[in-house]
Amino acid sequence: MLVRVPSLLALLAVACDGGDSQAQGTPPPTATVPASARAPRTAPPASTPPPTTVPRQEVVEVVRALPHDPQAFTQGLIVQGARFLESTGLHGRSSLREVDIATGRVLRRVEVDPAYFAEGLTRFGDKLYQLTWQSGVGLVYDAERLIRVGEWRYAGEGWGLTHDDHALYMSDGTATIRVLDPTTLETIRTFAVQDRGRPIARLNELEWVEGELLANVWMTDRIVVINPSTGDVTAWIDLRGLLSPEDRSPETDVLNGIAYDAANAKLYVTGKLWPKVFEVRRVAAP
Repeated sequence: MLVRVPSLLALLAVACDGGDSQAQGTPPPTATVPASARAPRTAPPASTPPPTTVPRQEVVEVVRALPHDPQAFTQGLIVQGARFLESTGLHGRSSLREVDIATGRVLRRVEVDPAYFAEGLTRFGDKLYQLTWQSGVGLVYDAERLIRVGEWRYAGEGWGLTHDDHALYMSDGTATIRVLDPTTLETIRTFAVQDRGRPIARLNELEWVEGELLANVWMTDRIVVINPSTGDVTAWIDLRGLLSPEDRSPETDVLNGIAYDAANAKLYVTGKLWPKVFEVRRVAAP
């Protein structure tokens, strides 16, 4: 039976004045996260004329809830068959994990150097690419063996990472998305994400879903849907109420983590230090 996420609040939240300005319904910050990890980021100004299309407003229906390690500070999440590959953050606790989707059991775990605060993760070909937050270093792994085989350098911060058939897409906490060449890992182009001319900053975990780019908006319980050709916001997905009060603890942090199983058209979402992963279905807001 489908469990519908409460949508009354969604009606109040869809004024669509930018995800970076709304944090209502976000659980209180956990003391385990450095204060600097929650410092407000400044978005660059919009550089293109505002489109006239008003973004769709969506909520979700829960298909099923699955167990998730509540000690996992989720930064990146992808589907690989019946398993998740997950990047977890925090200095001294960052890791790359292979997790059984059905049980939440960690099957393999690779510790990340304590000097790094791990961030977004994606797979392209036979390689995994993992960002770090403020170190300017990306880590490269053999996707099957989970063995580190290289690294690359980038300017600024690393937040979210995903890919389409031709390139990688990277967020850095601003309203700008970088498009990377998957071979050289150099920036091919950038584009600004905007909702009718207003930049949408704090873009975090990314996922490519059927030609659209989905992004968690940090410090909110909303996901923004982006046209990757123009940077225009085409939809807002409101997930407030997804994790029940009974499932929260003083350590529970914000929504972060989007994974799409393209072979089976299944969408999963979770959060930092959440005890559950949810398979969800997007529906129009009432």
